[in-house]
Amino acid sequence: MKESVLKNKHIAFHKDTFNKTTEDRRQKVLEAATEEFAANGYNATSINVISKKSNISIGALYSYFASKEDLFLSIVNDAYDLMEKILKDVAKNSRDIYDCIERMLAASREFAVKYPQLNQIYLDITTQALSPLAVRLSNKLEIITPELLCGIIRQAKEEGRIKDDLDEKVISYCMDNIFMIYQFSFSSDYYKERLKIFLGEEKLKDINDIEKSIVKFIRAAIE
Repeated sequence: MKESVLKNKHIAFHKDTFNKTTEDRRQKVLEAATEEFAANGYNATSINVISKKSNISIGALYSYFASKEDLFLSIVNDAYDLMEKILKDVAKNSRDIYDCIERMLAASREFAVKYPQLNQIYLDITTQALSPLAVRLSNKLEIITPELLCGIIRQAKEEGRIKDDLDEKVISYCMDNIFMIYQFSFSSDYYKERLKIFLGEEKLKDINDIEKSIVKFIRAAIE
C-alpha cells in the first residue's frame, strides 16, 4: 500500500538549552515528568517533584522549559511523533484498506500496552479541563490520523474497494473514534472495565478475533 504523505509539523516546547544538555539528563527529566503526569494528572503534578526525581535544580529545569505547561506539551508532542511513525509504517506495509485497519487496531492496542504512561497523558489532555493546553497543539493535534485515514480511503475508492460516494472526512472521523476508544481500552481502568462489560471475559481471551470483528463491522459500512 502506498505511504500516505503527512504534514511534517515540527513543534518545540523546550528551550535550546535542553538540546545542549546530555542525553542522560534529558532522559531523566522526561522519564520523571512522564511518570508524574501519568500518575497524578497535569493539575496535580508538582514541578518540584519532577526536579527532585531528575536530580536537577528547579532553576535548571526552568532553563530547559519555560513552564510546567511546556514540559507537559513537550511530552505529548513526543508521543504524537512516536505514534505518527508507527502509523506511517502501518500504512506503508499494508496490502489494502482492510489490512491497514486491522494493523492500526493492533498498533493502537500495542501502543497502549507498551506506553501506558504516554497513553494516560494523552487521555488526560482529551478532557475539557485541559482544553486550553490542547489549543497550543492545534496545528498538530489530531492531524496525523485524519490525514492518514483520508488518504487510505481515497486510495481504496480509486481501487474500487469501497463505495465511491463516501465522505472521506466523515468515515475517517468514525474510524478514528473506534481506534481511540479501543486504544484507551488497554490503558485506562474505566475503559478496560467498559470493554469487559460489553464483550465479557471469555471474548477477551481472543484479541485477534475481536479486531477481525471490528474490521468486518467497518467493512460492512464502507464496502
